[in-house]
Amino acid sequence: MLGEIGAYAKKLIADGISGYRLLADDVLIGEDVTIAPTATIIGPAVIGKGTEIRPGAYIRGNVITGEGCVIGNSSELKNCILLDGVQAPHYNYIGDSVLGNRAHLGAGVVCSNLKADGKNVVIKADEDYETGRRKVGAILGDGADIGCNSVINPGTVVGKNTSVYPLTSLRGVYPSGCIVKSQKEAVKRV
Repeated sequence: MLGEIGAYAKKLIADGISGYRLLADDVLIGEDVTIAPTATIIGPAVIGKGTEIRPGAYIRGNVITGEGCVIGNSSELKNCILLDGVQAPHYNYIGDSVLGNRAHLGAGVVCSNLKADGKNVVIKADEDYETGRRKVGAILGDGADIGCNSVINPGTVVGKNTSVYPLTSLRGVYPSGCIVKSQKEAVKRV
């Protein structure tokens, strides 16, 4: 999916969407989108209805958002999909990632997308999943909530309705309905 985001955004822009308008040749925005004057949007990008793009936000291409998202102060997005209601309100980086409905990133959360060794990203779960890509960020399930200043290492998957403590470095796959207290400690919600 990550390799197809740009082409799909271009198709949506070319075909048009009812209730959306062109902001620029390669940027399509829905009704009631608010964009701060200091935000930068480089296409292709499709911004969902009712989304708020705050001061200093930097959208640098191949981005599709759902409705009612918040792209916040000094947040940077590239090659990603944000489903409805995603909040990345303060100093976030989202690269090569997919964030589920109502996922929330606390201030300073980074969805890291490139391994230091330059090798392809492998998603490590019960078995390893070779992505064939050098850049893969986070995959967050619906309602995932990531605490402030956490780092989501390349190829990390966080399940639906899972919460992560602040200042946590994540690597691997975390199940749905958990509270993640550290990289190696996840407890089921009661």
